[in-house]
Amino acid sequence: MKPKYQYQFIMDDIKSKILSGEYKVLDKIPTESALQAKYNVSRHTVRKAILELSNGGFLRSEKGSGTYVSNEYKSIPSGDSKNKTIGVITTYISDYIFPSIIRGIEGRLNEDNYSLLLASTNNDVEQEKKALEMMLSYGVDGLIVEPTKSNLYNPNIAYYLSFKEHGIPFIMINAYYEELEVPFLCLDDVQSGYIATNELITKGHQQIGLISKMDDLQGKFRMKGYIKALGEAKLKFLPDHLFSFTTETKPDLYSNLEEFLIENRDLFTAIVCYNDEVGLVVANLCKQLGISVPEELSIIGQDNSYIAKNANIKLTTLTHPQEQMGHDAADKIIKYLQGRKDLLHEHYYQPVLVEGETVKDLKV
Repeated sequence: MKPKYQYQFIMDDIKSKILSGEYKVLDKIPTESALQAKYNVSRHTVRKAILELSNGGFLRSEKGSGTYVSNEYKSIPSGDSKNKTIGVITTYISDYIFPSIIRGIEGRLNEDNYSLLLASTNNDVEQEKKALEMMLSYGVDGLIVEPTKSNLYNPNIAYYLSFKEHGIPFIMINAYYEELEVPFLCLDDVQSGYIATNELITKGHQQIGLISKMDDLQGKFRMKGYIKALGEAKLKFLPDHLFSFTTETKPDLYSNLEEFLIENRDLFTAIVCYNDEVGLVVANLCKQLGISVPEELSIIGQDNSYIAKNANIKLTTLTHPQEQMGHDAADKIIKYLQGRKDLLHEHYYQPVLVEGETVKDLKV
């Protein structure tokens, strides 16, 4: 590794340890000799990294004593203290329902002259780590987060605990990490899956498939609603009726779903889809495979997204608060910063069925 990248790697590693709380303020970091041995670099490279971190307010050196963790980095970018900044981390920015959510956040922040610092993770925990480090380095006053792979263990929990230790309020939207005690605003995804499935049952369908994304909490809860509706109707949950995918397998969703539909064409008369995006993929595949919608296969999406509203086929779906959720999240974080203590810890928005033309009533 070239010296330029060596010292950058050392800087990034020490900074990560500070921001995650592994190295706490006033802690003494290892000696130059120890850092040399740990990173297998020259003393010059170690000193250069320490100097850069000291200039950035992360470290301070005391002659004859050693180098200590500092929190001066928080005051460096602050600028006008009257103009507070709220960090926003979402899984995506320009896709699907996220522009509406961000528009809601921005609109509410503008009302009270708050600035917005935006980052996305692409549902990748390493990118989430970088986004959290950026927010901590910048010194945001509050944080709104859509969790990354919320149905899986998250290795960045220490960063969220660091926000708590620094007294920086944060809330989560769309999902939350079950390991953390954190305020959140979510759609009632269990109810969304339940209503979608029950709508099909009410229309006479008994063989109902499910397509769900299983690395996000929304997929887990929507599947729970699906199972609940089947149970109430005394219909069996059949593993062959389930198709699951994750962030990593999503690029192959079209081809994998094509194979699933071909192999299981006669197994079900309807499918509950994870969201509208997936619902429209199914609708397009049906057109390609000569499966008539809704005559041969009924489809329900979820989220009432703009892509569903602008598609060639009017997809039956369920509502998602989108812009309202963004507005409410921003309003809540502002109230936390104003010292309000009487706010609800959690809030669930109730979904409503939006009838389209992709569900057939078998009872007619």
